[in-house]
Amino acid sequence: MKARGLKKDKVNIVTLGCSKNLVDSEVMLTQLKGNDIDTTHESKKDDANVIIVNTCGFIDNAKQESVETILRYADAKEDGVIDKLYVTGCLSQRYKDDLEEEIPQVDAFFGTMELPALLKKFKADYKQELVGERITTTSNHYAYMKISEGCDRPCSFCAIPLMRGKHVSRPIEELVTEAKNLARNGTKELLLIAQDSTYYGLDLYKERKLADLLRSLSDVDGIEWIRLHYAFPTGFPMDALQVMAERDNICSYLDIPLQHGSSKVLKLMRRGTTREKTEALIKQIREQVPGIAIRTTLIAGHPGETEEDFQEMLQFVEDMRFDRLGVFTYSHEENTHAHSMEDDVPEEVKQERANHVMEVQEQISYEINQGKVGQTLKVLIDRKEGGNFIGRTEFDSPEVDNEVIIDATKHYLRIGDFAHIKIDDATEFDLYGSPVHN
Repeated sequence: MKARGLKKDKVNIVTLGCSKNLVDSEVMLTQLKGNDIDTTHESKKDDANVIIVNTCGFIDNAKQESVETILRYADAKEDGVIDKLYVTGCLSQRYKDDLEEEIPQVDAFFGTMELPALLKKFKADYKQELVGERITTTSNHYAYMKISEGCDRPCSFCAIPLMRGKHVSRPIEELVTEAKNLARNGTKELLLIAQDSTYYGLDLYKERKLADLLRSLSDVDGIEWIRLHYAFPTGFPMDALQVMAERDNICSYLDIPLQHGSSKVLKLMRRGTTREKTEALIKQIREQVPGIAIRTTLIAGHPGETEEDFQEMLQFVEDMRFDRLGVFTYSHEENTHAHSMEDDVPEEVKQERANHVMEVQEQISYEINQGKVGQTLKVLIDRKEGGNFIGRTEFDSPEVDNEVIIDATKHYLRIGDFAHIKIDDATEFDLYGSPVHN
């Protein structure tokens, strides 16, 4: 019989939820490896004896997936397949006491800011010299960069401040160092993420500094694309658009979650804006950065949303003609402001409304994509899948947006390289093209 105690730990990190969680897992991976602990991320092999589950607690579906994943590994521990199970991330931050009671097989639960405490379980230290260093788990040519943590906004439906705390910006110098390290390791595209990138710098510098950050990152050698996500519409720093328009390596792309198109519902959501102000902002953005692709997300079925409000949101989508759009159904989250309201839109109505929005968006996306047929676009090749190379234009973020599909039986391209692709055909959410050789 093997003496397991003599065996060195092998750790596997399992990440659930958003790109912000992925960055946290990458930092954890870097710290564990920096302490000479054998660590993998999302390993396909079942050879790890220690599992760390980095959970999401954003909405019901995400919470359910997190709980099911923890339970799966709890069973594995009971069966002797793994030795230790640790849980971290948003769900753990929010429901630690309940989870400890319900799933006693877990060895320890950690909140979103408790990485040093987690490392102590491995007799490891948090290495300050690794701040700004990060092992990426995405394809080497692109990397997410978290520019801040937490959020100060009072949105009615959102539990993120409960899980992530107040807004804390990372210093520009630290982010530039990280960008240089990533570029040295082959990263060509930075995807800037935050709970609220619009607020960047207010806490550290007493003024919004997103434009300065973009300028500084744009100067880093080797970074060819910078992409901005999760900008809050209220108080949007317009000088950031000026930098976007001036700098070739800042993508003409903006992810700006708007959540609704009815002024009444926006007020219920405590978004601090109206439909009219939102439409004026979108118009300004498009004027300052001609050709910009705007991605947004909406919520269907917030408490108090009537059929009339929904029709107003539908009209808003038709009028604004967003390049990219996603829809969530409202999730009734305890300890949020909206939880005190009656969750009065039935689940099936929420889903019908979300589906209806996406039907309208499909037609808009199809028309926009048809307009690209015949154009030659710069495309970053992400991967090879079956008989095709799959890439993205500057107007598309990984996993959520359009992809460019190139027949690999006819053309050879290198993953991680840019190529000029002539668009031959288009559907609602994909473009098909062939390389143009200069």
